[in-house]
Parts: sequence; structure tokens; C-alpha cells
Amino acid sequence: MEPASHVIFDLDGTLLDTEPLYTRATEQVLARFDKTYSWELKRKMMGGRALQSARTLVDALSLPLTPAQYVALREPLVLELCAEASEMPGAAALIESLAARGIPMALGTSSDRHLCDVKLAGRSWANELRVIVCGDDSEVKRSKPAPDMFIETARQLGADPATTVVFEDSPAGVAAGVAAGMRVVAVPDPRVSPDELVGAAVIVGSLDAFGPRERSAVGL
Repeated sequence: MEPASHVIFDLDGTLLDTEPLYTRATEQVLARFDKTYSWELKRKMMGGRALQSARTLVDALSLPLTPAQYVALREPLVLELCAEASEMPGAAALIESLAARGIPMALGTSSDRHLCDVKLAGRSWANELRVIVCGDDSEVKRSKPAPDMFIETARQLGADPATTVVFEDSPAGVAAGVAAGMRVVAVPDPRVSPDELVGAAVIVGSLDAFGPRERSAVGL
């Protein structure tokens, strides 16, 4: 296998432990309408852009809202919660180790730019990310599981998809990385079945568990 040349990270659920925060914000909004947020519904929404995920939620629960209205209700809650999001175990150490080896890194996240900025504020390792592509960037026409996010991130990074490694937590993100022709490391929620991560080169329980054997499997 040719050595990996570049790395692209997803953000939510991969580098930052924001998924439980999104769940809390969603539950707070749904409580106003006496609705319940299930894991099965959340699983369908993970990895998508805000409006796309909101449309899934609104339709599934027959909410008396447009997707944009739902996002507007959730927005202040998410901003408050995500400002102090915890880093996923091993995230900082992995980025620092790759930076020490001179491997160019980027971020490809479905988060809108203003939310991404809030989440990354004060993270020293964010300075190692040479490119940051967000879900509301005009160059990204389709959201995950389409490959657009990662193809555009690779283009801006000057990376060959065939030698690029993607770190993702969601089935949609894994599918996007695979569709982009990249080597995918899945770091899923424990409730996600391996059957939902088709094409992932490596599946690990956490970034801490991404050891020598796993690195070798993707050329890192």
C-alpha cells in the first residue's frame, strides 16, 4: 500500500464530543411539542447538514414547523452547549503526532461555518488544520453521504483522494469518504452496527485505540 499523504477529519463526534449536546438541544426543542427523540431517528440525521437533518426530524415527527424554523429554535441552545464541548479521547494527541510527522491535515464538517468557529475556538490543535470546509460552503453542493465534502476538502488541501485518510464517526460520513475514494477510519458511536460502516478500512472504538496496527492498515 502506498503511504498515506494527507488526513481529513470530521468534527462532530470524531474530534469533539458534540453529539450528546446536539441531542440535548433537540430534546429541549421537542419537549415544547411533546415529542420524543429516539436513537433511530438521530442515527438517520447524523452527518447531514443542519437543514437536511431538520427536514428528516420535522417529517418524521410531524412537527408544526418548517426545517428552517426548527433550526432557528435549536440554534441558541447549540451555540451555548457547544462552546464548551469536550474533545474526544485521543483527538489532540493524534493531531499532534501527525503534525510532528509533517502530514497535512484538514477538516471536512457538515457544521455551518459560524458553529464550526465556536467549536474550534481555543483548541490549540485547530492551528494544524490547513483547510476547513463547512457544510454551508458554496463549493459543497451535496451533503454526506455524497462525496462532495471530502472531494472539495481534498482539492483545497492539494491531496490525492487515493492516498488520503478520512476519520469519521457517522455512517453517512463513512459512506462519503468511501465514495470519494479515500481510506476511511470509522470511530462510531457504540450503537452503530459495523454493517452500517461498509467500506471502512478500520473501525476503532476511539481515537485512543488507533494504534500501530490500525495506522498500518491505512498507510499511516
